[in-house]
Formats: sequence, structure tokens, C-alpha cells
Amino acid sequence: MEIKTVKIEKPDELNMILGHSHFIKTVEDIYEAMVNTVPDAKFGLAFCEASGPCLVRYSGTEPPLIELAKTNAYQLSAGHCFIIFMKDMFPVNVLNAIKNVPEVCRIFCATANPVEVLIVETEGGRGIIGVVDGFSSKGIETEADIQERKGFLRMIGYKQ
Repeated sequence: MEIKTVKIEKPDELNMILGHSHFIKTVEDIYEAMVNTVPDAKFGLAFCEASGPCLVRYSGTEPPLIELAKTNAYQLSAGHCFIIFMKDMFPVNVLNAIKNVPEVCRIFCATANPVEVLIVETEGGRGIIGVVDGFSSKGIETEADIQERKGFLRMIGYKQ
């Protein structure tokens, strides 16, 4: 057994979701969850098939994001994982819809932060054992930080 890290390559402004599923139908079902939840959703999706031809399956609405998803999924090559890159939208807008897709087993992260994926590789294949999402904590928020957080959430429309 060998543990490796795979850095997700993406522009800073893009959000992503990394998850684990169990069936080839995942690609079509996640696509439907995305477009039925956010009208005009801009995304690319790729899924690592873990049996049969073991291909990276893909879909989406934006060709550059589809290419990004395909490239990163192939770098991961971890059984039944999926990755979604989104433009001009946030994971919070689609996360529950994706979690409700029957074949989705787990969400590893939903973020715009830099991500490193911890992969275990055995003779049988590769699997995701965890992620490093962003950076280590630098302190504990102050009263001023609390006010800034609350103000930000209201400014972007997530709280009233």
C-alpha cells in the first residue's frame, strides 16, 4: 500500500465538489441534479468508473469546466469518485440535491480553497482516504471578526 497526494488543479475563483458514488448512472443523475437546482448552471463533471472499462465518464454545461473535471478525475483515478467544477455559483446551492442522488455515498469537500486529495494505492486500485481543504487555522475569531462574518453573509444574501 502506498499513500500519495494529488493536488487539484483549478483557477482560484472556481468552486468544486469532490465525492464518492457507486454506479455509472452517477454522471447523468448529478447532471440532472445540477441543472434542476440552478437554472443556467455552469459546471463540468467527471466520474471515475471502477469496473468494466474503468473510464473517466463526464458531462456538464461548460466545455472548459468539463475538460478541467476530466483532467483532474483522471489524475485522481480513484474508484467511483466524482468531481464537479462550478462557475458563478456556490456548492451550497446544489449540495443537498447532490447528496440526495441515490448513488452518492459521500462528499469529501465542497470548496473554492486549494485542495490536496490523499490517495491510497494498492494492487487492486486507488481510493480516496481524505482531503486537505484550504489552510490551517491561524487563530480564534474576535468580536470584530464575528461582526465581519455576519456582515459578509448578509451582504452576499445568505442571511437576513
